[in-house]
Amino acid sequence: MTAAIRARLRTVASRVLPPGVKRRLKRLVRAYHQRFLAFTPADLQRALWQLGVVPGDVLMVHSAFDSFLGFHGGPVDVIRALQDVVGPGGTLMMPTIPFQGTAVEYALGEPVFDARHTVSRMGLITELFRRAPGVVRSIHPTHSVAVWGSRADVISAGHELADTPCGRLTPYARLLDYDGKILLAGVPANTMTFCYFVAEELEPRLAVPVLTRERYPMRWKDGDGTVRVSQLRLFSPRLDHDLHPLFSELKRRNQWSECSVGRLRLMLVRARDVYDAAAALADRGLFVRERTAEAPRGL
Repeated sequence: MTAAIRARLRTVASRVLPPGVKRRLKRLVRAYHQRFLAFTPADLQRALWQLGVVPGDVLMVHSAFDSFLGFHGGPVDVIRALQDVVGPGGTLMMPTIPFQGTAVEYALGEPVFDARHTVSRMGLITELFRRAPGVVRSIHPTHSVAVWGSRADVISAGHELADTPCGRLTPYARLLDYDGKILLAGVPANTMTFCYFVAEELEPRLAVPVLTRERYPMRWKDGDGTVRVSQLRLFSPRLDHDLHPLFSELKRRNQWSECSVGRLRLMLVRARDVYDAAAALADRGLFVRERTAEAPRGL
């Protein structure tokens, strides 16, 4: 059974089954994985080494703790395992974007971003990570990043000066500058936020607009708690976020690594390889398109 079919069955079941039945089924599934597909933090570390993560890496992580079925530990144990793999000379990054849906929709709600208190909507692991000791969160009202490790300060610095979400003055650009890697842990490939940095970089070569023409006043608090306002161009709501052509190109180039631990699927790719593959697709008009009415919406 494919992952798409399993996802479809879960969606149908969530709509038709009574809440009590769904809770019992979840407990049974959890018990099955704990008994037959269990894995520990040490198993997770070995899988990451096998995948190609090494000490000293700059690693951007996208994750969903709900996918860690059978894991003998909690979200904090996942964070510690990741920190142990890159080591004290490495750097761990996670996006801590404070909304779901589109940035324009979020902007219209007139939020005030506070790096110390605004919740990450990128999953439980990211929220606990941003609160963890030694983690620095970049200041940006829509696309902040939490960073831990030897390069945390330099990678997170100056994000508040950027007038777009993921451009040259942001941690996403520094992921490329430091030859970083991107890990997807139990999440679909289109969650790779680095691709939006690539889209911003390549916008002059693309046939469709990546960013809005208009600027949105976005409020944020500085280190002293003073509310400031940045006039930002945000990602166009009409941008198609289907990145399958990019992932197919990376696999064709043998630049995409995958492995599993328990039922958790792990995928790893270098930021430089993502950029180069996207640039090649852009030259052929295949990187990004405008969204149709049915296409998924995103950042």
